Amino acid sequence: QVQLVESGGGLVQAGGSLRLSCAASGRTASIYAMAWFRQAPGNEREFVAAINWSGLSYSYYSDSVKGRFFISRDKAENTVSLQMNSLKPEDTAVYYCAADRRNRPTMDLNLYAYWGQGTQVTVSS
Repeated sequence: QVQLVESGGGLVQAGGSLRLSCAASGRTASIYAMAWFRQAPGNEREFVAAINWSGLSYSYYSDSVKGRFFISRDKAENTVSLQMNSLKPEDTAVYYCAADRRNRPTMDLNLYAYWGQGTQVTVSS
């Protein structure tokens, strides 16, 4: 099992920045991929960014955040972070960290077995 705990959410004005962190514990050595998803009220959960856990780092982003958000990993600390810049009101959502031990980084939320409880990000206009 893998446990995930997000932190770093909050209220920020449009144009501002926030950094989310996800701390992983448990069987972290077998993690293959980690990702961030988000869910706004009334919307489905959507992909934000993903990164592989081992080896040469590669990452993916949704078109809506590309160039503004940056995902990174720190295996020594067992954390994955999401640096969010130039935030917009439409970025307001609960942000979830996800991990999987079998699949490559993917935009498909159904392929992630482990999820955190989420952290609220609110961007005011």
